[in-house]
Amino acid sequence: MSTYLYELPTTGAISFGDFCVDTTASNAYTSHIAEATQARANLRGALKVTKRTDTDEKDYLRLIKVLDDYLPYLHGIMACVALGDIRLKSEPQFSWRTTLSAHLFHTSPRITLVSLHADLASSLLTYAFALSNFARVTVASLGSYEYDRAISEIERKAKDEKLNFAVTMLCRASGIFTYISEKVLLDWDKSGEGASGRPPDLSKEVNAALAKMALADAQTLAIRKFLSKAAYDSVISPGPPLPRSHPSIPLIFKFHLECVSLYSSARTLAMTPRSARPSSPSSNPDSNAEVCVELRRYLADASAFHAALAHKWLGVDAGESAVQERGGEAVAWLLWAKKELEDIKDGGLGIAVGRDREKRGRKGRVADELDSVGVFLKHYKKINDSLTFQPVPKQQDLQARIPTGILAVHAKPYALPSPAFGPGSVEYVRLQTEALTIEADDSSGDEAVASGANRRTYAGAGSYF
Repeated sequence: MSTYLYELPTTGAISFGDFCVDTTASNAYTSHIAEATQARANLRGALKVTKRTDTDEKDYLRLIKVLDDYLPYLHGIMACVALGDIRLKSEPQFSWRTTLSAHLFHTSPRITLVSLHADLASSLLTYAFALSNFARVTVASLGSYEYDRAISEIERKAKDEKLNFAVTMLCRASGIFTYISEKVLLDWDKSGEGASGRPPDLSKEVNAALAKMALADAQTLAIRKFLSKAAYDSVISPGPPLPRSHPSIPLIFKFHLECVSLYSSARTLAMTPRSARPSSPSSNPDSNAEVCVELRRYLADASAFHAALAHKWLGVDAGESAVQERGGEAVAWLLWAKKELEDIKDGGLGIAVGRDREKRGRKGRVADELDSVGVFLKHYKKINDSLTFQPVPKQQDLQARIPTGILAVHAKPYALPSPAFGPGSVEYVRLQTEALTIEADDSSGDEAVASGANRRTYAGAGSYF
């Protein structure tokens, strides 16, 4: 399954000079305020270009770099405001289009958000979206390389590394979503500046959900990389017995089970804002909106797909076991996986997510897995019917035997970059260090003068006869 494709937002124009006043005696930050305005204008321009560009040609890497340039300036302004070096003569208002909210006409309305925290949260959200989409594009460029019989070992390993790069991007995105949920939105609440009436895109629950989803997407790609060599060997000799290059089967089904847990938890969190609407009236129409159906459907489909794959590999594990008594269990697991994959293929769970090409790709992946399950099921059923003669357990009996999943990857914790100027910046620290050094030198000089004066306390001190 492909990772989720985010619709990127756009933002309105703004000048920090309209509401930021440099209160330092030397107007040390006036030029930096202008530079911050330019950096944000670059962000606005990059988002507009991305919006107008076809999906396959969007330059997510350029957008990531523009955000890398802007965030230190925004951090610098917030640090100076907190210290009092910059005064806000009016409440800053930033306009952003929401892209995760459900709307009657499937539009992305522009809403106005008050506070610097709002722009920080929206910029970081866009950053995480761009990283996720960049990972998606990277994976799409690889194709189904692990099933290419003509690929060389060097080429396969090079594509494995690109796949691992996509995993890293998603782990970074997960860390940013977590940072928004646990830090930025909490600080925004504490500031009391326009924190009510936020859209679902900027709720703690939805960002926590997106963090789990990004991590599950990363784990999905990590599983693919984990199986790439075995997948290539299986093309030459499909089905049982498994190739010698095949990795640990218990690890595989536990990785899939963890994906089920992450996607399921994410969907539950994404549904939360409906029951946590703000009681106070808001001018933003999105404040009472729900998360879009495409995202909720993606989470449900991904959870169901990984559950089916977990059951498939639980069946293979039982079938490959040397214990004859597990022959019937192998058949039961694979029958369960087959039924789940057939339900997904028939569209009962809405696997399409509203995109025709993605629909074909996902249905193709489901069909491939269904064929694979069929091969294993036929083999293990034949063995059980002719050699082991073990009873086939019922589905409810299997439910109690499902183990706990484990993580193959971890989110990368995010921290804001150092401010471009003001408290915490490199220049600010350097000037403070220089000031302390000069002060220490002056103090040492005064002590030396005082010490010399104290030594000359008698008549003729310092004179030689």
